[in-house]
Amino acid sequence: MRADDSKYVTSTVIHHSSSRQKVGGCWLWAERAAWASGVAALTLWVVAGASGIAGARRELQRFEALQSGGAPSVQSPDQRLWSPERVRAWHDTLKRDAPAPLAVLRIPRVGLEVAVLEGTDEWVLNRAVGHIEDTSKPGTQGNIGIAGHRDGFFRGLKDIHDGDVIEIETLGRVEKYRVERTWIVEPEDVSVLDPTPSPSVTLVTCYPFYFVGSAPQRFIVRAVRTETTVRQEAPA
Repeated sequence: MRADDSKYVTSTVIHHSSSRQKVGGCWLWAERAAWASGVAALTLWVVAGASGIAGARRELQRFEALQSGGAPSVQSPDQRLWSPERVRAWHDTLKRDAPAPLAVLRIPRVGLEVAVLEGTDEWVLNRAVGHIEDTSKPGTQGNIGIAGHRDGFFRGLKDIHDGDVIEIETLGRVEKYRVERTWIVEPEDVSVLDPTPSPSVTLVTCYPFYFVGSAPQRFIVRAVRTETTVRQEAPA
């Protein structure tokens, strides 16, 4: 091998070695960047989950803070039956605070515990369930109308039975209702919200529960009041 060839080979080896070092450095940088991105994504996921759980309890805890006596423990909502779109919509509502709840609605057999907010606009029904305008308010006589999304908080109504217990807790009292009947109506049939001869609650959601698109009918649950428990005031 000639001296010039030796110099050329040496130069080439050095050049390729330098190139490999540069390529290796690029891959190392890319690997580190990928790890950093993964850690950041995991951190965001954990934070989002934590904020979701905190937000889920927010209205119920605010309601409990208003109670005059000791309040029961609060469970975070079970979203296993919810549609992915409704879960995302619920998370979006956590970007701002909700008004103070009117009451808390519980249906123990289907595992539901949710705040009742005033109104039935989309934001309210994504956040909680809503008191229907022009019906009796929770804690009063008459027919209390409450609406919820079929793919959100009211998905569990698909499993409700006659005789099930519904609880409505307002400031100072807990009222229990017994489900008398369920039935299906057209959206135009608002007679389900008419005054009733005895104190009652009417739950309204869209039907069928797993219909793709805008559901064509409404699922109605009617329950009558059976018991009222007045909470004792906490000592000053």
